[in-house]
Amino acid sequence: MYETVQYDRAGAVARITLNRPNKLNALNDLMTSEAQDALQQAAQDTHVRVVVLTGAGRGFSVGQDLEQVANRPDDWSVAEHLRHGYNRWVTLMREMEKPVVTAINGVAAGAGMSIALAGDIRLASDRASFVPAFVKIGLVPDSGFTWMLPHLIGPTRAFQIMVTGDTVTAHQALEWGLIHQVIPSEQLEALVSEWAERLAHAPTRAIGLTKRAFNTTMDKTLAEMMEYEASLQEIAARTEDYREGVAAFLEKRPPVFRGK
Repeated sequence: MYETVQYDRAGAVARITLNRPNKLNALNDLMTSEAQDALQQAAQDTHVRVVVLTGAGRGFSVGQDLEQVANRPDDWSVAEHLRHGYNRWVTLMREMEKPVVTAINGVAAGAGMSIALAGDIRLASDRASFVPAFVKIGLVPDSGFTWMLPHLIGPTRAFQIMVTGDTVTAHQALEWGLIHQVIPSEQLEALVSEWAERLAHAPTRAIGLTKRAFNTTMDKTLAEMMEYEASLQEIAARTEDYREGVAAFLEKRPPVFRGK
């Protein structure tokens, strides 16, 4: 179906694999377009309750394919490239009302690092590394990088990383709060699958509403946020999963959530 992205669905889990392994999954226009399409497909498929995004081969993604950029005409706009490309890609991940797991199997650099950090659950191989490469080529961090990094690890470390371009190892990333777990490379596939299955059996609507709240909280006061939480809870309390959760609690049995 796609040339640079592989899309698979097994039960309630959709898996999107960036598939240019010979280029360490460098991002070109076709991959960006196909990844957006795959994310939209997963978002609209009512059978899908969790999405896993990973890379083929040794890398997650080394970011923009600079060979492609070098051949652009002089009037090419990098701003429009970002607005219609990576910005839309990251927005689709953050606004999808289903959990998105990024399985970071190797190096994640530049915009590839931004995309890796956009996951709701970020799982990294012990061979993974994070390379904020923008400053190394005289650029500003983009694709949501300057928003996500300070919120995840604080302004002090974030600014240092952005202006030095220093590589962050998987274990440093865990210690600093960039990711949720470091996994031995040979176990990554199995443990990512365990995470995906766990999330696939969770109350999907509640997770989606939680993502709405999470995306909003950084710009709100406490009073505004409590009011927003109240409006989201009104929606959650009318779902089938909520009724099932209460019934299971009262009946002292595990809940069987259906994502509705």
